[in-house]
Amino acid sequence: MRDTRAALLLQAETLVRRRGYAGFSYADLAETVGIRKASIHHHFATKSDLAHALVAAYDARYDAALAEIRADEPDAIRRIAAYGTLYLGGVEAGLGCLCAALAIEGEALPDSLRADIARFFDKHIAWLEGVLAEGIAAGSVRGSVAPGATARMVIAALEGALLMERLLAGPAGFRGTLTALCDGLR
Repeated sequence: MRDTRAALLLQAETLVRRRGYAGFSYADLAETVGIRKASIHHHFATKSDLAHALVAAYDARYDAALAEIRADEPDAIRRIAAYGTLYLGGVEAGLGCLCAALAIEGEALPDSLRADIARFFDKHIAWLEGVLAEGIAAGSVRGSVAPGATARMVIAALEGALLMERLLAGPAGFRGTLTALCDGLR
């Protein structure tokens, strides 16, 4: 049996990551999933409801990935490299980060959606800040690194590399940026 809601979320995420929030309509989504546009409203009354569900699902996947990285990688630099590898999948698929794609549209988004996106990034900044602080304490990260500012820089570098390397050097260029980023923290 087909899970229409899951199919809608999957295809809507791809559309947002390729085109942005304003770059697709329920008609586009209905065509992609192969249902009537009215059927989408049964699952998501508004486009904003759909976007909230997309961010919640994306956030949950990242929560699981961050927990796995923390469990699997004892070293801070390797944790950051593993975190960066999460972005690599976007480069390989030609997709941007969902929350960055949404954030680009800033003021055009409903306040509640902007708050969801901000929480997503705040959580990642806090996670990276903790990883960096632990790395400084363990000696794997340079002592002169400011964890808060550097956590923001890590996200900015990875988001920028994701955007840029989708058009330029692809996965190899992204890997080079990630290696330089990690080397700069040692």
